[in-house]
Order: sequence, then structure tokens, then C-alpha cells
Amino acid sequence: MHRLGLLCALASMAGAQSYDLLLKGGHVIDPKNNIDAIRDVAIRAGKVAAVGENLPASQAKKTVDLKGLYVTPGLVDIHVHVFHTTGVRDAWAGDNSVAPDSFSFRTGVTTMADAGSSGWRNFETFRHTVIDRAKTRIFAFINIAGLGMLTNIVEQATVDMKPAEVAALAKKHKDVVVGVKTAHYEAPDWTAVDRALEAGRLADVPIMVDFGWFRKERPYWQLVTQRLRPGDISTHFFRGPVPVIGPDGKLYEYLKKARARGVKFDVGHGGGSFVWRNAAPAIALGFYPDSISTDLHTGSMNGPMFDMPTTMSKMLAAGMPLKDVILRSTWNPAQQIRHPEVGHLTVGAFADVAVWRVLDGEFGFADPEGGRVIGKQRLQCEMTVKDGAVLFDWNARGGVDWKTLPSQYGVRPVEFLIPPPQ
Repeated sequence: MHRLGLLCALASMAGAQSYDLLLKGGHVIDPKNNIDAIRDVAIRAGKVAAVGENLPASQAKKTVDLKGLYVTPGLVDIHVHVFHTTGVRDAWAGDNSVAPDSFSFRTGVTTMADAGSSGWRNFETFRHTVIDRAKTRIFAFINIAGLGMLTNIVEQATVDMKPAEVAALAKKHKDVVVGVKTAHYEAPDWTAVDRALEAGRLADVPIMVDFGWFRKERPYWQLVTQRLRPGDISTHFFRGPVPVIGPDGKLYEYLKKARARGVKFDVGHGGGSFVWRNAAPAIALGFYPDSISTDLHTGSMNGPMFDMPTTMSKMLAAGMPLKDVILRSTWNPAQQIRHPEVGHLTVGAFADVAVWRVLDGEFGFADPEGGRVIGKQRLQCEMTVKDGAVLFDWNARGGVDWKTLPSQYGVRPVEFLIPPPQ
């Protein structure tokens, strides 16, 4: 009876531990659910189990104290280049792309969308060699150019821009394909944009436009007020040639008209697609980007873009409130790529969580052309959780003092049989 009672007590204790992980005492910012307060986040079986005040630590197998830190949904970066497996030198679909897991979790990112590195001819290679192997959740825009961003010549080849082929592939891989991309097009006509729009219509997905070379024959204002549809995305919004602020210091009215039509404006910082002379006044005037993204690749990863936390910190330095920065790094981009299952901490959602320290001080933030802004705050990622698993823990908050562990911790059972030195 005594043994039976002990087993029952152990079973009861196990049942009481209804959470696998409890993130306790952090300041939660979850824009989708309008949470901006001190809350605990409980996780069970890879999903958010509860968000509330004073959740009991006794119900959790593991509790992490996050007092003094911010807790947000895992970031959703919708403009990256991660088709790194082709081996092609000096190509976005090749050596200029990066391995996603090397950059995601350490920066609070749990979801990425590759922005057209692959086209309809090589997307399946991209899926097999990158998307299906990464721990990071990867979605993709398919490039309207047949071979994607393999070379600049490929991106000018209108003969290989085939909307029906792109749409067929998008439907076949609808679990990961989120849209169509056109980029770097140099000719003075609208062919690349129009073909991308047709593919988007056939596949019922949005398109993302990197306008490439700006030409007087196809002005940017026509792109966003006449060509793009509601939900379509103009990336590199703060790029130098984009007309944002007029000679009078005011925002051009066409931008407000485009936004009223439902066109989305994405940062897409990159290595040469962000200037303070556009970003700072636009944000000061209240025209915030709809989504904050990096355009991550080998030409931007070492600066001045660096990563999502730096890009988000630039938005803070320009005057955006933290809650708005988080919205545009989580729930907004999740909606733009039509994957509302990510970007929030709703009970039952994927347990994708980022934990942040907001550093106070004096921080310099550069644009690719040498412009500089001084900010008073900078975001540092402290911890990242994806699907309930801690994949980045900057300050070992999930650890315990090693002196409290068993004397032989770190030794596998079979290794106990190896005799010590005499």
C-alpha cells in the first residue's frame, strides 16, 4: 500500500505540472491581443498554454525568471535571402545568401520569408535543400524570373517570366509559398511588374516589388497608386530614389492614397536600400512602414543593417514607439504573408517567443550611404523560443548553478563503466 500511495503521489505531482515551460514576470507586448503589461507566458507541447498574471511556478516543469525584460512573439522577417546552397559565386541565389539558422534565433527571429531568391525553375531545389532542412520556419516568395536571383541577366529575361508556371508552382507548394517577387528589373517598361501581378492573380497571392532601377517611364508613384493591388508589398520603401518627402518638407500625398488602397510598405533595409533622409522625416510625420524587415544577405549582415534587432532599433531611434515596432515585426508581416498562425501569443498558437532587453545609452545607427542617427535605446535579444523549445539563451537564464547538479552530470550512463585513472 505504501508503494502504491507513493506512485499515486508522484502521478499527482506530474499532473500538477501542466506546463513544460513558464516564462515569468516579463513585460509582454503582443499587439494582436492588445497586451502591453507584465504577464507570464506558459507553454505546453510546443503551444502557448496560457498568458496571465501570477501563473503558479508549481505547475511548470521549468520556470525562467524574465523580470525586467520584454517578451514578444517570435519575429517575422519577410525579406531575407537564404537560398545559399547553389554554390554560385556572387549570386543572391548562391554565395550572397545565408544559412537561416545561423542568423534567426540569435536575433529573436522564428519565421522568415525568402524574397524571391529562387524562381519557378529552381524553387523546388531551394525547398529541398533549405526550407525543409532549416529549424527556422521558412516561407518564400517565388521570383517571376525563371531562375530567380541567380544572375542579373536572368532577372532581365522577360522571355522566362511565365506567370502560369509561377502560379502552378505556388499552388503545388502553397504550404510555404506566400507570394510572387520581382526585383532589379532595369528596362523602362512594366513587363516584370505586370507578369508578377498576373502570376499573383492566378495563384491568389500577393506580390512583392523591389522596383530595381527607377525610370521616368514607370514612376514609383504609379506603381503604388495604380499597379499594385490591396495587400501587395512595396519593399525597400526607404530607398534613396523613392520620393517620400517633398521640397516643402511634407509627405507626398500619393503615399497616403496608396496606403488607403491597401498597398503595404516594407522596410527591406539591405545593404543599400535605406537612407535616413527618407526614413527619419517619414516616421516623424507619422507615416510608419507596415512591416520591418532586413533584406538579410552577405552584403548587409555585417552592417549597417546587421540584423532585425538593429533595424528595429533604428525605428525606435526615428521616433516609433516600441509597441508599434513590435507590431510591424510580428503580427503585421504575418498577416501580409497570410500566415496568421504566427506573430502572436494567443493561447493555442505556436510557442514562438522572443525575449528582449532594452538597453539605454547612446547608440549610433548608420545608413548605407554614411548617414547617421543617434538613438537612446537599443534592442538586445536575450532568449528565443520556437515551438516551445529554447533555441537561444544569451545569459543562460534557463540554466542552474552547476554546483547544485549531480556529481556526475554530463556523463552518459555507459561512460560510468570506464574506470578512472589509477
